[in-house]
Parts: sequence; C-alpha cells; structure tokens
Amino acid sequence: MGLLGAEPPGPNGGRLPGFLGRQNKYVRMDDGVVPPPEEHEGGEAVRAGRSRSSTRYVFACSVFASLNSVLLGYDVGVMSGCILFIQRDLHITEVQQEVLVGCLSFVSLLGSLAGGRTSDAVGRKRTIGLAAVVFQAGAVVMTLAPSFRVLMAGRLLAGVGIGFGVMIAPVYIAEISPAVSRGSFTSFPEIFINLGILLGYISNYVFSGLPDHVNWRVMLAVGIVPSVSIVFALLVIPESPRWLVVQGRAAEARAVLLRVTDSEEEADERLAEIEAAAAGAASSGETVWRELSRPSPTIRRMLVTGLGIQCFQQITGIDALVYYSPTIFRDAGVTTESQLLLATVAVGFFKTAFIALAIVLIDRVGRKPLLYVSTVGMTVCLVLLAATLWLLAHGAVPKALGVAIAVVAVCGDVAFFSVGIGPVCWVTSSEIFPLRLRSQAAALGAAVNRVTSGAVAMSFLSVSRALSVAGAFTVFAAISALSVVFVHMFVPETKGKTLEEIELLFGDGDAEGERRGEVELGDAEHLVRKG
Repeated sequence: MGLLGAEPPGPNGGRLPGFLGRQNKYVRMDDGVVPPPEEHEGGEAVRAGRSRSSTRYVFACSVFASLNSVLLGYDVGVMSGCILFIQRDLHITEVQQEVLVGCLSFVSLLGSLAGGRTSDAVGRKRTIGLAAVVFQAGAVVMTLAPSFRVLMAGRLLAGVGIGFGVMIAPVYIAEISPAVSRGSFTSFPEIFINLGILLGYISNYVFSGLPDHVNWRVMLAVGIVPSVSIVFALLVIPESPRWLVVQGRAAEARAVLLRVTDSEEEADERLAEIEAAAAGAASSGETVWRELSRPSPTIRRMLVTGLGIQCFQQITGIDALVYYSPTIFRDAGVTTESQLLLATVAVGFFKTAFIALAIVLIDRVGRKPLLYVSTVGMTVCLVLLAATLWLLAHGAVPKALGVAIAVVAVCGDVAFFSVGIGPVCWVTSSEIFPLRLRSQAAALGAAVNRVTSGAVAMSFLSVSRALSVAGAFTVFAAISALSVVFVHMFVPETKGKTLEEIELLFGDGDAEGERRGEVELGDAEHLVRKG
C-alpha cells in the first residue's frame, strides 16, 4: 500500500465513480490504477467466492462458541417449571424458592469476573471448554440431589460455569468476526439463550406428567446434553486472532485471519490494526483493573455505556417474566398446571422467534434503532401488563379478556426485548472496549448483568407480595422508560466499524469525532479522503 499521490491516476482522474456519474471524493487506499475490466471481473468472482467461504466459517465458529449460552437459557427456562415440583418434593419455603432461583445470577458473576482473567491467561477457546466442564459437574449434582442443600451446591457450581460461558462467547465472536457482520454473529449467544429457554419450557411441559420426585430431575438432566457437544466444538473452532497477537503468535493469528476474511490484503490489514492495538496496550504502564478503576474520560464513557446497557437489560424485569411466568399467569387467572406451562411455552416461542429477527436486522438498520424500538415497546407492554393485572385484581374487566391481554402483554414484552436490548446489549459491550481492556471489561459487564438479574429474581416474589404483582410491573415499566433516555444519551451507533475504529467514537473532541466519522466507512470499503 503506497502513498495515494505516488501512483499515476487511473480513469476518472484516479477517483472512484460517484453516485449517478458524479466525481467521488474518495479513493481506495489499496487501488492505484483501475484494473482492466476482465481482470477486475475475475478478481471480483474470486473475492465473492472467498467471501462466502469465510462467512460460512465465521458462522460455524459463532454457532459452536454460543453453545454454552444454551446452558444458561435452559437453566433459566426449566427452573420456572421445576420449582413447582421441587417445592412439592423437597418441601421448600417461598424464601428458599427465591434463593434457589436467584442465586444462579449472583454466583455466575463470580464466573464472569474470573472468566476475564482466565481468557487472557489461557485463551478464549479453552475458557469456552472450561465453562462447559464446570456447568456439567453442577448439572449432575443437581440431578442427583437428595436435599435442598445438595441442590443448592449443584446450582452454585452450575452458576460459575454459566458465568464463564456468558462472558466469553460474545468476546470470542466479536474478535473473529468482520465488522460488516459482527453485530449479527455476536448476537448468536443471545439467540442460543432464548433457544435454551424455549427448550426448558418444552421440557417442563413434556416431563410434567412424571412423578414429582422424578420429573424435575429429568428436566435438569436434559441440560447436560448441550455441554457434551462443546467437546466437538473445541476441535473445530480456532483461537481468537487478537489473543494470539497479544501472546506474540502473529503467524498463527494471520492464519486464522486468512480463514475469516475475504482476501489476503484484508487479513494483513486487520493483523496490522490488531498489532498496533496490542503494542499500545503493551506500552501502557497501567494494569487492566487499575485502568478500569481509575478510568480516563474516554474509558469512563465506555464504562457508562457498557455497564449501563447491561444493567438496563436486566433491571427492566425480563428475568421476572421468564422465571416466574407461571406465577404471573396464575395471578392473571390461569388455573390448571398444563395451561400455565403451555402459556409459558408461548412466551419462550416469541422470545426465540424475535431474536432471529434481530440477527437479520442488527447489521442492516444498526444497533441504536433496534434499541429505540425495543425499549419503547417494552415500556408500553409493561404498562399494559401492570394495568391489566390491577384491573383483574379489582374485577374491573372480564376474566377471559384480562387473561388474554396479560398473555399478549407478556409475549409482547419478551418479543421487544429479543428484537433489541437482549442481543444488542451483548454486541455493544463486547465491541466498544479497546483490546487491552476488552475481556476484563466484558467480564465486568457480564457481572453487572448477573447481579441485576439475581436481584430481580430473588426479590420478585417478596416485592409482589408487598406491592402486588401489578405494582411490581409498574416499577419495571418506570425503569424501562428510563432505559429509553439512557439509549438516547449514552449509546453510539457502531454498525459497520472495526473494533479499533469504535474506540475513536468515545475519544475526546466532538469536532474531531465528526471529522473521523465522515471518512471511516468500515471494513467493507477501505476509503479515505483524497488530498
């Protein structure tokens, strides 16, 4: 790649053809003379073929790296039904129910925090494997638990494994994905969480007919299956090229980049960007946690965005709907156990279907528009649910109509969650931080996510008893309205930018940021302003 002015101009004065034939003010950095048409067409065909191949490879790696997310989703979904049967079999109290349900989130934050340091030490790939092993051990203990204490021990162990998995999957996928499709691929963990939730709900419904001392154990045992498949995944996926560069293994990193990029030139360019970022990290005298605890203005803005969006994802009450949907529907007037579990399956279906829509849209319309649609839609649905439950409690609406509206409101809330803040939260928190901080900052964000999730799950029954279920969802609606304001003020659009370019969005100087934003058009087009 030479100086732009050092080579003879091609047709059109060296400029790229503009829109409707106008002169374009940009030139390709890697173009000197425009190639002959036949050479250009042949090169484009080769590039298109390679692009399809690299996209398929990144897709496969993203799927395999996301398998741990099925474990979290399944555990969340299956516990909503298991708790009904565990209560009858082990005779646990309401407080024990809250502790059993909510402790997973609090314990998983330990796994998330440990996962950041572990992934920096042993690599992203091995951390994915460690997450599966720890969860599998916990699932076995829960399945065989003869008492509440042993059940809690298994739940705590499984929580640590889930913490590792939740933290590492988005980071790994963000580091191997090209900028033009990173949003879609980094959303995969979220769709796998939702798939796991749906499978958990279905498991509740399918095995609910078994005796009470058997059915919940079978439901929990089924969750071991996805973790076994991760053994095969580890034989397929490569290590993160960014981690390899940090370890001084640039040749291996380049080999990985050649498989996930469209051309050798793009691979070399991405490698140079990563090496520059790694060199900047190595030259910094501060440790990671010292920099996070005493951040510069730029890092502080990143932390506000990354940790804030993780907090709002959970504090708006999504886990209350997922964990306690049978309780909510019972409060709305659904009576039989089979109807409760079937209505819960409908919630899981909507949650999974709309995350698939988000994956299609996230790299087309961008992160921020989806967040606006999501947070506004959730606020409306939560207000509708709270109002309906209040009217039902006071006999102001017919029972059948109230139940129907409540089910629609719950399904609408999880649908809006899944189309926006559900996946975008993980995409944003995995791509905004610089390389030297990425894994630890993502771990901190996952920890915040798990703490708020646990706080909601462990307090929902108590808050509902104090305020009523309608009152609890009124609080969630108010918080959801605040999330709209947060998105508007603190979340930038990152669609189509490389991880290294995204750092510049949080830099000092609005004028400079605008000037950069005009010329940084992303990985797909390596364009710079001429002159």
